[in-house]
Amino acid sequence: MRIRQFLFIAACAAASRATPLQVGASVTDLASIAKAVGGDRVETFAVCRPDANPHSVEVLPSHMARVARARVYLKVGLGLDGWADAIVRGSRNTRLDVVDCSRRIEVLEKPTGKVDASMGDVHPEGNPHYWLDPENGAVVARTVAEALSKADPDGRAAYEEGLARFEKELGTRRAAWSARLKPFQGRAIFTYHSSWPYFARAFGLRIAGKVEPVPGIPPNARHLADLLATAKSENVKILLQEPYFPREGGEFLHRQAGIAVLALPPSCRGPGASDYLDHFEAIAAALEGAK
Repeated sequence: MRIRQFLFIAACAAASRATPLQVGASVTDLASIAKAVGGDRVETFAVCRPDANPHSVEVLPSHMARVARARVYLKVGLGLDGWADAIVRGSRNTRLDVVDCSRRIEVLEKPTGKVDASMGDVHPEGNPHYWLDPENGAVVARTVAEALSKADPDGRAAYEEGLARFEKELGTRRAAWSARLKPFQGRAIFTYHSSWPYFARAFGLRIAGKVEPVPGIPPNARHLADLLATAKSENVKILLQEPYFPREGGEFLHRQAGIAVLALPPSCRGPGASDYLDHFEAIAAALEGAK
């Protein structure tokens, strides 16, 4: 009898270990980092598609159903993914650990005064696109490793090993990206939205203007004329254009000033372990092709 009980308990434990920890995330970047840290012990998914605007996501019952089966949910925070709160509530998952991945980030563009509607879609807590600095990717990875270890204490050693591997590869590849992008240091560029300040800081680019006069507001003729003057005075040749925003402003700048419009999503292509790192490869290649 005792032998059968022992075998039953052992079989249940093995089955438990074989079932990956379900980890949801608001964006693919957080899901990819979690997969890199967690390896085979986790299965990750993201709610927002990489080619969709993460500021505004339609909450669907399918999102709630998937989060209902998750153990950990990774939020961007800083006001970007407030829509995730409705998904978490709708999932009715009382075992879910919700983790704000911005909590250790050195936040850029945090308003110092009063924020009102005249400023457009400004984030009072600061710019939430922090994952576009690889150093912040390492910060997020440490936060994620702690969250996974809390949810799955038996996997703590595995998560610490995964974190160490990720940090090592990130450091190696970041050095390579910096070498490739060295010719761009100090170069002035335009962006459509304020998605790229962390990337610009990380690699020494200078954002000389944005196509949006204020966040969430399309450009008018006067603002485009001002951008043309800036492009001439500061030799701006590149615009980083998020694919989900209107194209007309970028097309105008291309026609009038020969500015290369690079349609690049701020998020990586999927929740796989290598997708976060490969995204920087893609951005570097696009910039090299436009210089």
